Amino acid sequence: MTSDIILEQLQPIFRELFERSDLTVDRETSAQSVDGWDSLMHVTLIGAVEEHFKVRFALGELEELMCVGDMVDLIAKKA
Repeated sequence: MTSDIILEQLQPIFRELFERSDLTVDRETSAQSVDGWDSLMHVTLIGAVEEHFKVRFALGELEELMCVGDMVDLIAKKA
């Protein structure tokens, strides 16, 4: 699965969870750039991403996720 496809599939997950149909995420998007992306939302987001892509992230991997691009790269490795 390519990075572009992963990013495309992440869009509706972010839009649904953050309840913002206008939200556009790219590789540089981070918790600091999205209103409402706090620690609780991060856990919810990770769960939704794991379910959608049928992957599981280790705690150490999650600690390294600083932006959506990091998430895309990790999904690409695991999917």
